[in-house]
Amino acid sequence: MTDAQETAADRTLRTPRGTATPAVATAGPDLKPAPVPLLEPHEGIPPVTSTSAALAEIVTAFAAGSGPVAVDAERASGYRYGQRAYLVQLRRDGAGSALIDPVGCPDLSALGTALGDSEWVLHAATQDLPCLREIGMTPQRLFDTELAGRLAGFARVGLGAMVEGVLGYALEKGHSAVDWSTRPLPEPWLRYAALDVELLIDLRDALEEELDRQGKLEWAHQEFAAIAAAPPAPPRKDPWRRTSGMHKVRRRRQMAVVREMWTVRDRIAQRRDVSPGKVLGDAAIVEAALAMPSSAQALAMLPGFGHRMGRRQLEQWQAAVERARELPETELPQPGQPVTGPPPPRSWADKDPAAAARLSAARAGVTELAESLNLPQENLITPDTVRRLCWEPPVEPTVEAVSAFLADHGARPWQIDQTAPLLTEALTVSA
Repeated sequence: MTDAQETAADRTLRTPRGTATPAVATAGPDLKPAPVPLLEPHEGIPPVTSTSAALAEIVTAFAAGSGPVAVDAERASGYRYGQRAYLVQLRRDGAGSALIDPVGCPDLSALGTALGDSEWVLHAATQDLPCLREIGMTPQRLFDTELAGRLAGFARVGLGAMVEGVLGYALEKGHSAVDWSTRPLPEPWLRYAALDVELLIDLRDALEEELDRQGKLEWAHQEFAAIAAAPPAPPRKDPWRRTSGMHKVRRRRQMAVVREMWTVRDRIAQRRDVSPGKVLGDAAIVEAALAMPSSAQALAMLPGFGHRMGRRQLEQWQAAVERARELPETELPQPGQPVTGPPPPRSWADKDPAAAARLSAARAGVTELAESLNLPQENLITPDTVRRLCWEPPVEPTVEAVSAFLADHGARPWQIDQTAPLLTEALTVSA
């Protein structure tokens, strides 16, 4: 049991600021405290801010607050096109909690500026930062409670599991996958949203203490700084290739059908502001590509193009098939994306036995070290970096050369300090 888990027995730690200590529930004859259900925000459900005047008051209040700022965002994944935010939740000492509607207040840059260089506390920051940037909110400093949990060695790092395991409270998580673009938002959803930031700062404080005890706090600071400084991800190249079931499509002409139908679907979904899957499922696109139907009537017989689809829609999809059918060979997609890194490891033994031996030794060393440090291997060093190093190692495999290689591939100083020696040794292994 970690110190953070042991301190869960201390009700002063897991009590929201300004609330009364909860009664201790028991979970059986061992008298182990059961999680205390957190049913209502301490100050009640805050009103939804959706006007410029109300937003100005929130900006003033949070600028005057103190300490870290808990931040969360709700999207409508699976319902709407893209990953925009449909609700933003914040909490700060001296300001309380706030719920902001980015539909009514699409520009929150004034709030982002007011928070200045305050530390933002997010859970799984990389999921929320893109949609927050779209509305003008970009942190200069952050603390990611999910990543902190990983570095501290917690097996379950979802927000609910972390709050329960560290602070002893049970969050209601029944509304995580609802359509947050719904207006007006139902009260139970708003309660859920407010509770998501209710204890986030308390969780941050407990995890900071635990990371400090384990000697990993500086590691966490380096990881958080890397997330905050990372530029937005570039657009995906050939996103149509990520169509589920694409592995079944072997021929270039069939790939062209997938590309044409995916493009049409994406255009329709963007225009209607709905999830592409609600326009046409991936499975239907793959079925059409494999069958290459010769008419709208033949297309209608395929799975995913049933009786609910009108004639105009069928003709629209069939037209995409025909465009792919008529493309000249020179315009057909290639059967795979250009390979920019090492080949799949399963082929290394045949292509380069020495590289395969290096990779095997490196993986074994990383696994052993990660277990001794009680953290996931991918947080110790990314598997892709290890593969690239073992496939094309430095001419002189010294610790200095390996350290420079790791730094060039984005490894943080703490990762280099921990892994460079063992990776250097792995590079000396022969087939």
